[in-house]
Amino acid sequence: MTEGAPREPEKRDYRRDEKEEEKRQEKEEKTRNEKNWDEKWRRDPINAICWAAVFIWAGLGLLAETTGWGPNTFNWWVTWAVILAGAGVIFILCAFIRLLMPEHRRPVAGNVILGFILLGVGLGKLTDWGFSIIGAVVLIGIGVIILLGGIFRRSR
Repeated sequence: MTEGAPREPEKRDYRRDEKEEEKRQEKEEKTRNEKNWDEKWRRDPINAICWAAVFIWAGLGLLAETTGWGPNTFNWWVTWAVILAGAGVIFILCAFIRLLMPEHRRPVAGNVILGFILLGVGLGKLTDWGFSIIGAVVLIGIGVIILLGGIFRRSR
């Protein structure tokens, strides 16, 4: 090309521009709809209370072991069994509290299943039944929870 010759107009791919604009708009909408960490905890105090209670329970259990509180058989495995059983009970209680409070209602099957597993592991060591019987009861309970969740699932 010579300097005096007119340039050809640049060809624009309008379809690509439209796609980029759509992607940008979707990204902006997604960031607007996302909640920040603080807002999630403020709207779900049950979950915060549940996890705080689990950590406090675990801390109390470990403190009891290190200070020698409790029977002489309070060794490290029994301590962890008590911690796991207590955490299981806490998760199950939090799920029931969530069901009783309509403003904090959310799916609870995961918390109940986790609670039953932790409770089963803890009770398996603490009782004479052993984990074979407790484990079977826990698996039956988890199956019943899944079955009830399928039966009573809300249609959206």
